[in-house]
Amino acid sequence: MRFGLLLSSLLGLDGGPIGMDNALTTANVPAKFLEDVYFVNHVPLMALQVDPRISYALYVPESQYNPDPSANSTGGKLPLLVYIHGTGRSIVAIYSELVPFADSTPCAILAPLFPAGMDGPNDIDSYKELRSDSLRSDLGLLSVLDEVAYRWPGLETDNVFMMGFSGGGQFAHRFLYLYPERLAAISVGSPGRPTFLDDTQDWPLGVRDAETVFNRTVNTNLIGQLPIQLVVGGNDTELHGDQDFWEWEQEVLGGGGLPPMNETRLESMRQLRASLEQAGIETQFDIVPGVAHNETDVRETVLEYLQPWIQKGV
Repeated sequence: MRFGLLLSSLLGLDGGPIGMDNALTTANVPAKFLEDVYFVNHVPLMALQVDPRISYALYVPESQYNPDPSANSTGGKLPLLVYIHGTGRSIVAIYSELVPFADSTPCAILAPLFPAGMDGPNDIDSYKELRSDSLRSDLGLLSVLDEVAYRWPGLETDNVFMMGFSGGGQFAHRFLYLYPERLAAISVGSPGRPTFLDDTQDWPLGVRDAETVFNRTVNTNLIGQLPIQLVVGGNDTELHGDQDFWEWEQEVLGGGGLPPMNETRLESMRQLRASLEQAGIETQFDIVPGVAHNETDVRETVLEYLQPWIQKGV
């Protein structure tokens, strides 16, 4: 399946990604029917054609969207903010808080969904590492962007904005390492077990073998050119699970490639910032006072950071 994801990023049929034969697009549907076919405003969860295990939701503000820039270039393309879910797989924000943000900024919102159990019945973490035995979630997102680019040509998909918190923050900062050229700005929130820019440790602890694992070079010069926010609650000081839990997980589940959580998220975020700074990469480090490990309570800080970059454009 992972080879199919790779092929979908390299090959196309009739000018579009694999699986897009005869697919409707906003360029070939009359504009007056776009809402009737659910192509603007809230778009239903769509299965990724090359790997239906992965799906995605979209919010495309109708009044701000140019359905066919090739025919009408006056509107340009709408920026795209990619929202990466956490371990709980909730994407409810695309139906609530992110809607007024998208309308006022303006931008569209893309929320990919990587279900639990993709790499076996007990799997909840594989998407965060970007690779496992049966999943390359990095290529999965790239394939989603290919599909969205083809069906919604009025969205800017070459350079996207990204936000992720907790498990979503784990995915986001690892994607940043491998694909800085696909990002315009990023907010990384409270990843409990980050990957450091450490060339003495293998992935996902460090980046020593990243080129072997992903066939990608970690380019710190490109990463350093991006606006990067690190955000964490000032009270995000509790560990997920105690020592007994992590020992049990390792014995029963194998623990995957991620290590036990030995530092609080506040501590690990400080370490991540130091790792980036040591590589010459500047970040905006926001500690939100009085907030524990709560995505909703840091969201205002995240959106205040991203909005001017989105409005500035790519």
